[in-house]
Amino acid sequence: QKQLVESGGGLVQPGGSLRLSCAASGFTLDDYAIGWFRQAPGKEREGVSCISSSGFRTNYADSVKGRFTISRDNAKNTVYLQMNSLKPEDTAVYYCARNKQYYCSGSYDSWGQGTQVTVSS
Repeated sequence: QKQLVESGGGLVQPGGSLRLSCAASGFTLDDYAIGWFRQAPGKEREGVSCISSSGFRTNYADSVKGRFTISRDNAKNTVYLQMNSLKPEDTAVYYCARNKQYYCSGSYDSWGQGTQVTVSS
């Protein structure tokens, strides 16, 4: 069964860091681009970052550029999101998703259950 599982969320103070992981099972992660999304209470889901299957191409939402870094380890079937200089407005449930393509297109076909990130003092 194809599955994505996020981990690494938690409570962190403003200015702190977290690293989220997205582990895949039931399929080979390196055939697909992977995206990270987030959804805050009362807000629509927004795209945070995406990485191509090779890892050579990445993109970021303007709100996280320079603070977040997406990476992948295909040997471990895992994609990461390193989040630094966290702000209260980064508080959300973070999801990873499998893109239908090897590049970052707008179509995703498999989603994880999400991990909560709370940035608060």
